[in-house]
Amino acid sequence: MIYILVGFVFVTAGCKKDLTITDPNALTTPTFWKTAADAQEGINAIYSTFHRTGLCRWLYFISIIRSDEGYSTSPNSDIINCYDVFNITNYNDGQITSLYSDDYFGINRANQVLDNVPNINMDATLKAQLIGEAQFLRGFFYYNLATNFGNVAIMLHTSVTTDYPPTSSQDSVFLQAEADFTAAAAALPVSYDVNNIGRVTKGAAYAMLGKAYMQQNKYAQAQTAFDWLINGGGKGLYSLMPDYRSNFIQTAENNAESVFEWQNAVNPNDTHDDDTQIGTSDNLNYGTSIPPFFAPSPVGFTDGQARRWPVWEFLQEKTTSNQRDPRLAATFLYDSTDERGPAFTLAYGTIWNNLGLATDPSIQHGNITEVCFRKELDDATMNGEVFHSGNNYRYVRYADVLLLYAEALNAQGQTAAAYKYVDSVRVRAGLATLTVAKPGLSQTDFLTQLKHERITELCGEGHRWEDLTRWGDLGTGLAVRDPSFAHFKAGRDELLPIPQYDLDVNPKLKQNPNY
Repeated sequence: MIYILVGFVFVTAGCKKDLTITDPNALTTPTFWKTAADAQEGINAIYSTFHRTGLCRWLYFISIIRSDEGYSTSPNSDIINCYDVFNITNYNDGQITSLYSDDYFGINRANQVLDNVPNINMDATLKAQLIGEAQFLRGFFYYNLATNFGNVAIMLHTSVTTDYPPTSSQDSVFLQAEADFTAAAAALPVSYDVNNIGRVTKGAAYAMLGKAYMQQNKYAQAQTAFDWLINGGGKGLYSLMPDYRSNFIQTAENNAESVFEWQNAVNPNDTHDDDTQIGTSDNLNYGTSIPPFFAPSPVGFTDGQARRWPVWEFLQEKTTSNQRDPRLAATFLYDSTDERGPAFTLAYGTIWNNLGLATDPSIQHGNITEVCFRKELDDATMNGEVFHSGNNYRYVRYADVLLLYAEALNAQGQTAAAYKYVDSVRVRAGLATLTVAKPGLSQTDFLTQLKHERITELCGEGHRWEDLTRWGDLGTGLAVRDPSFAHFKAGRDELLPIPQYDLDVNPKLKQNPNY
């Protein structure tokens, strides 16, 4: 399987005897899983999976550019075919397989913890916490696989070379994620001390459990999971930050709005893109490599850009003080990030007009209509970008939880009760409450409004594909605002293909429909 590490034995021609030498310094399973320190290092290895390229780079393309809010004009045709125009012909293309394999890397690392840590003689409370962390992280990787690949193999123990797990249905994969999040929620603490900030918490487990339920339209169960954060044991632990932009800049990480945040850091010794580099651990990547791919040229490659239509969503209404929605400037870098226009808009310390986007023919993607996703960029702290950005990825924010909670209530016919949770998000942006602006909406109209609210609050954060899937909105009808969807094939493109190399070695696996 792709997630097995295979040792190679070299045999010299003409040798009469086999020579087997054991490296006394090499760690093995029998010698490693002995102490609390071993358990902690095993958990840390699972977290490091987030810094592999499939997760720290290509997941953004799969969840953002593949949706109707983004597109690509990359000179790399593989990026366009895999992430934009639904033309995947090579099922071993690394743009796709890296996410699949990295999820399984994480799963196998989690399984090693879950197989071995219960047998370590250590503090019982810490042991339960570490097991809970492993369960959460394994649940997340299965959630990611269920969302993007659907029908995949479920593995619940450390991988061995004789494993040939069969394909499980997408429903079964979601059920496994639910089981892991449920177990994690029971074991994880509500918070950590300053030396352990960033580890997954009980609130993160309930939030991801709720998201898993939502993707299956299990609205009552989702309501219960989210309720823990809003009205239950987690009430008061989370709140909306007064300054919306603070959720996306490095100087305000792990704030009160963050529910599940990927921890990124700049390693000055790193010159590679993932943690598979051969060499000392000091040279590994601890950050995300997405900023250079999303930044405007000439600072970045502009391999992933935003469609212009989401901009108009923000301009549909003004704040109660007759100002533009402040979330617009926090979400995009474009000719009017400053509403006075390109002569006043700053990007990486340079006036937009001076970037050469409108006039320089040597810049491949240059044109004045460029709109760049801003939330994962580093323009707040530097005038350039790096392949190991230390800006954390706020995967789940409290605002997301509030909007999903409102959606779950509305889906069960509790539309009136759902209003106040949308109101909280709107008020933070300076808008009138929905209760005042649009009272008495029907269940159908309230969902339509929620679709608008999720664009203005969450655009460019990696949730749009999940939203479109959950609402049943994927299809060629989206071509009106995203021409790429003219190529969308229903019954196929909702999911990505299973890598062919896994199908070749495991006869029990099946390809997704219509690939």
